[in-house]
Amino acid sequence: MTFEEFQEYIKNETPAENCPVSKTLELFAGKWTSRVIYELEKADRLRFGQLKKKLDGITNTMLSGTLKVLEERGIVQRKQYNEVPLRVEYSLTEAGKAMLHIYYEIAKWGDAYL
Repeated sequence: MTFEEFQEYIKNETPAENCPVSKTLELFAGKWTSRVIYELEKADRLRFGQLKKKLDGITNTMLSGTLKVLEERGIVQRKQYNEVPLRVEYSLTEAGKAMLHIYYEIAKWGDAYL
């Protein structure tokens, strides 16, 4: 969709539940969601404990819940290795990696207006 097509699209009074902007912003909902995505982008893949160390102040419950939601939405992939002790790694899916462009545009806007 071009920018002009997008402008026309939103002028047609698209209901919020069908709006691609609203649906995308829902992916970023939550205090820790953006930080988890950011840290996984930087590191490619992380174990739970490694990720927790990078997110100062997050609880195990909050990190676990955030990862579960991101996995359900297809943004994060959980890979479990059947080893003793159990090893689990988290990484971004292709959809999660594609979100980097959104962060880039947000960063450009922030540099210009903040």
